[in-house]
Parts: sequence; C-alpha cells; structure tokens
Amino acid sequence: MKPVSLVVWDWNGTLFDDVPVSIDTINELLLRHAYPPLQDTADYHSKFCFPIIQYYRNLGIDFDRTPFDAMAHEFMDIYHKKNISCGLVKGAHETLAQLKSDGISQVLISASMQQHLENQVDRFPIRPYFEHLLGISDIYAQSKAHIALRFFERTDIDPQTVVFIGDSVHDYEVASGCGAQCVLYTGGHQPAEKLAATGAPLIDSLPRLAEYCRQRGVQ
Repeated sequence: MKPVSLVVWDWNGTLFDDVPVSIDTINELLLRHAYPPLQDTADYHSKFCFPIIQYYRNLGIDFDRTPFDAMAHEFMDIYHKKNISCGLVKGAHETLAQLKSDGISQVLISASMQQHLENQVDRFPIRPYFEHLLGISDIYAQSKAHIALRFFERTDIDPQTVVFIGDSVHDYEVASGCGAQCVLYTGGHQPAEKLAATGAPLIDSLPRLAEYCRQRGVQ
C-alpha cells in the first residue's frame, strides 16, 4: 500500500458523538406516530443502515400511513433541537491534531446537509484541520458516494494514498467506490460485527487511526 496523503472523515458517529441523541430522536418520532420504539442501542444497531429509507422500513414504518418525506423532515426537526447536547467522540481533537502534525491532509464528507454540517462543525475548534467540508444537498441522506467521486474527479489525488474513516458499511462502500482504503470505527452507528463483514481494518478508538496512518507512512 502507498503512504497516506489524505484522510477523508465521516462526521456523524465518527467525529460527532450523536448515537444516543439519534436513538432518542427516532424513539420520539416513533412514539408520536404509534410505532414501537427501539429498546436499546443493540436494537438500534440491528436496524440502522443506509439508505435512510431502508432504515425506516427496518423500523416497521408504513409509508402509506406515514410518508417517508414527512417522517424524514420531522426527524430532522427533532434531531436539531436535541443535538446541541452532543460533543465530539473521545480522542477526536487529539487525532485531528496528530494527523495534521504528521503532514496528512483532511477532508470531511458527510450525509448531513451542507449547512447543518457546517453549523455543527463550527461549534468546535476543529474547522482549521479540514481542507473541505462536503455535505449533501437534501435531508434524505441517500448516499455520500457521488460527493466523494466528484471530489476525486476535480483533484489530482491518487485514491490509493487516501484513507476513509467512518462508522458504517456505507463508508466502506464509498471508499471502495473511489478506489481508496477504509478504516472503520466501532463506536458509532453500526456494530463491530456488521463492520467486520466488510474486511476493512477496525479501530475501537480514534487515536488508532493516526497509528494506522503512521504505519503506512506519509506521502
């Protein structure tokens, strides 16, 4: 493998510690519409996935009774009132600083809407670590793949020198679609057993990412 020149970060669940709030939000939404709530984090992990519409199907939501568009908007209304309490994942700032010190560029690509992403990131003193913050244009969070591919199309970065870091199978799929490596963090929105099935290296704390990159060297 080639030395690392760039790390592409996921936001929700990888840098932004929003799993508990995401569970509280979906449970409030489910109860409002007379659906059974999630029992615990393990129940959430068993159902959460991308695209989000499939996650809602996994929750048992009947789109004939409660349309997906309306539920997605309502979820975001609740979530944005609650996520003010969220902080960064333990070790996030330390890892961002270490990667910068090691000469590795960093970009953030998220399934959050662009303005929401910028608002959340700017609550913390971490914006200077990123060369770009790249979000989606609508709330339905269908895929980050087109954002990542477009980014590589307009740069001359060799994907083989890039490491994606995320907390979902979708992050692995996005990285693979770009021809890049992927490391998956097991403390986020999907459990270790699902992530392990991808064959990607797993880490249980963010500082291990800096170790992984140093082992590969820096371009």
